[in-house]
Amino acid sequence: MKTRIAIKGCVVLPVQIQRKLGLRTGDSLDGSIENGRIVLTPRSYLLREVSIVVDPITRLPVLSAGQDAPPLSGKQVRKIRSEVP
Repeated sequence: MKTRIAIKGCVVLPVQIQRKLGLRTGDSLDGSIENGRIVLTPRSYLLREVSIVVDPITRLPVLSAGQDAPPLSGKQVRKIRSEVP
């Protein structure tokens, strides 16, 4: 997917990327440079409102970030767990 740098250094992410990651207008991204590449990592998975719901299969309480929340990798889950007191 192709994009370009616009006026004032703004970069528009293609809508396919936004949808796949569940990004919304106003979501925060962390930016870094890795091996000469620009890497943008969404922070929105940490900012979403979560609620406790009952899992329909196990009948146990679980945290839910909603239907449109992107899946988390094991690495992301470990990071989130490490930040919880």
